Amino acid sequence: MGSTIIPIPDGDWEKDIKEKRKFKFSCFPTTISFLEENKVYVRKWIHSIKVGVALVLVSLLYFLDPLYNEVGDNNAMWAIMTVVVIFEYYAGATLGKGLNRGLGTILGGGLGCLAAILAQKIGGIGNPLIVGAAATYMRLIPSIKKRYDYGAMIFILTFNLVSVSGLREENVIQIARERLLMILLGFAICISISLFLFPMWASDELHDSAVSRFKDLANSIEGCLEVYFRFVDAKESQQTAQQPKGNFDKCKSVLQSKAKDESLVNFARWEPWHGKFGLFYPWEKYQKIGEVLRELAATILSLEGSLLSPKEPWQNLRESIKEPCEAIGSTLAWTLRELGESIRKMRRCESEISIVPKLKSVREDLHEVMCPSKLGKLEDTDGLAMASFVFTLMVIAEKVEKLVKEVEELGELAGFQQN
Repeated sequence: MGSTIIPIPDGDWEKDIKEKRKFKFSCFPTTISFLEENKVYVRKWIHSIKVGVALVLVSLLYFLDPLYNEVGDNNAMWAIMTVVVIFEYYAGATLGKGLNRGLGTILGGGLGCLAAILAQKIGGIGNPLIVGAAATYMRLIPSIKKRYDYGAMIFILTFNLVSVSGLREENVIQIARERLLMILLGFAICISISLFLFPMWASDELHDSAVSRFKDLANSIEGCLEVYFRFVDAKESQQTAQQPKGNFDKCKSVLQSKAKDESLVNFARWEPWHGKFGLFYPWEKYQKIGEVLRELAATILSLEGSLLSPKEPWQNLRESIKEPCEAIGSTLAWTLRELGESIRKMRRCESEISIVPKLKSVREDLHEVMCPSKLGKLEDTDGLAMASFVFTLMVIAEKVEKLVKEVEELGELAGFQQN
């Protein structure tokens, strides 16, 4: 039988292979961009998988007969409960909660055993009552409640369980020791997975969120000034010149960041050395910077009334201060971005050389804008409204100067590198 020869054009197969390779590698940038855009959801899935792995490992106490026969049903349950209770999203939160649970269990179990032995010897239930009341009172102290509330709760719970069970059980010390070992086993599994398997650091999120807020507020200042003086170039009417909500959405999110900052700072304090953050990094300075950022955001939000005011009657008056105000806004926005970059790169900002002179020039320009020759008579309604707008810019400049000092202190305490 004769063979059939199928002609293949020269170069087509090479072209097909190149196209396939091109398509294959072109998928990587798309995948990376998708992961960046959905970072929050990806991290949530990673956390869920980590919790599942921890539960599978601790469940081996039930699945493997030698381990089950060794620890027993009741004690194995304490290990599973420990994993479920202390495994948190951030590594610092898991470590802090685990240490609180371990310390509370040890102290509560030890004192509970002592109370149980005394109760068996001399009788009475006065000791658990006194110790439990004292521990509950200490739990209400703000400094203890802020960082050790969970440990105090576990102490009270463990102390009462051990001391009360000691009235009926003779081997209370052995029971306490076995349960403590199971709790330590669950704690070890949680910490190992949380720290070494795609760790989620609260310190990184606190650091990155602080940097992003500087940029957001800088954009808000520029956006507000753009809207306020837009009529000069576009000659828009009152109906078409509407305030973009995006200018204030970021400010509102900054105002609502206090609770998140406090929790992230608390978690970051528990985290071990990692990456660019040492053991004694001054996380409390991020709280101070966050407070000033919230004050600045509230001041920027106060400009909303000026943006909603009618524009047509004030065109000439606004046009007279347009150029200096826009220059002032650009300087303030530039300063905020410089401060954010200083924190992001962990380097000292040359405030005395570049930032302070520009802020001083801003103050001089604002005082010049406030003169009656530019704003008109203060008795005039338009003049008062414009003076209020310029005065708000002065307050914003003061908040930015305060931020410069806070970032400088952060750089000194954290040991930021010099340029």
